[in-house]
Amino acid sequence: MTATLAVRLLLSPTGEFNEAVIVGDIRPAELDGTSLRNILVPCGRSPEPTSYPVDPGRYLVSVTLPSGMVLTKDAEAVDGRSAPVDFDMTDSPYGTHAWQYLMGNIEPERVYHGATGVPLPESVASRSMVAPAAGENGFLPESAGDVPVRATWVGDSLPACWSYASMLALEQDPARPSVAPLIARSTPRPLPVPAELGADVTPLYRFGPDGPVPVPGAPVPAPGSDGPVQAPGSGGPVGERQFLVVEAAGAVRLVTLPLPWGTSEAEVLVNLRQSPTGSAVAVTVRDPRLGAGLAYMAQGALDTAAHLLSDVGRALHSEPANPLAATAGSYVLLGTDHRTDETHWDPWLRLLADRYPWLSDGAILRAVRLLRRPGADLREARNGLLDAFGRGIPFYTLGLTWLADGLAAFPDDPECATRLDQVRRLSWLADMREPFLILDLRQGSA
Repeated sequence: MTATLAVRLLLSPTGEFNEAVIVGDIRPAELDGTSLRNILVPCGRSPEPTSYPVDPGRYLVSVTLPSGMVLTKDAEAVDGRSAPVDFDMTDSPYGTHAWQYLMGNIEPERVYHGATGVPLPESVASRSMVAPAAGENGFLPESAGDVPVRATWVGDSLPACWSYASMLALEQDPARPSVAPLIARSTPRPLPVPAELGADVTPLYRFGPDGPVPVPGAPVPAPGSDGPVQAPGSGGPVGERQFLVVEAAGAVRLVTLPLPWGTSEAEVLVNLRQSPTGSAVAVTVRDPRLGAGLAYMAQGALDTAAHLLSDVGRALHSEPANPLAATAGSYVLLGTDHRTDETHWDPWLRLLADRYPWLSDGAILRAVRLLRRPGADLREARNGLLDAFGRGIPFYTLGLTWLADGLAAFPDDPECATRLDQVRRLSWLADMREPFLILDLRQGSA
């Protein structure tokens, strides 16, 4: 077997390199041939392709995008040669938005720039924060550019504000002042509109461990001009949880920032323009190895996510450098490994729950694992669920779902029932398509 298929996915040639890894398959087009499942495909501006040895013949190569869309290409493998298989996703509407385009959070250039109106969404979750009523032709008018967006970074939040009761209170009174001062321990920081292309309707914000950072490759206004400036790299006091409050036309989103995430940055896309596929606000982590896995996880494709996240949990046997990544790996591990006996990773879950009291996801994972094990101490599982609730809202949207499922297992327990009611009410405000918790606190007037 000397034939190979060299597979890669190309992103916008402008902007950053946006290195990532996604999952794909190689299947023979005829009865004989090599079948390879769950291959890893490099993505970027000019990534080095990954070569896979196959028997000579014709093949159908496919890649599963983080959005759930599947791309396919025909390829012919010839003995003694390497056949290139290049998938093309170079049609991002802006080079600075190529990562968001790969993750499925913004439409391609032909849709974004090609229509006089904006297509209707494919789901309720993808409705814009400021979307007006659709016209008779089924399109939305291009009016979002006139709506200002205000983004406020809360780097040091009050632990008391993480509670379910506090979050529900923020949603109940639309006449209250801006959300940011209500949840901040230190002074919240309003961010200027980013200077990159598309900032009028799809502003892009980026954050490192210490706060807002500029988006590389974005145009910078000339000195003395009246154009918007990028957020400087210095942030302010940073606590255990960071949030971004996004406001536009009376609509308010409270965004959980997954920080710190090792050396990788978090990116927030605000889509004031109607997107047919993406969410109004989308959060991603620019992690070349794990970024796509988080998107797969949010789509419910845990088996696919496992091929990128399965090794993350191994860091839990010692002090992990990135507990948020280890948590994601644990969600995938628990969602795909259904063994009920004691496993080598059960101690990892206990350590994750014990070491990070600010991370309610760890307590959720531990309690859910106990519930799924026959003969486990249900009282311990019940107490673990109450502990998870007491730690406040989770980082991961999946945690909200799992906590509700766990509390529902104790319908006759008054303490579980009252907490379940709050968790369910908060879940109605959450964008369940996003990996990290985003709450729709107030509907806009548009």
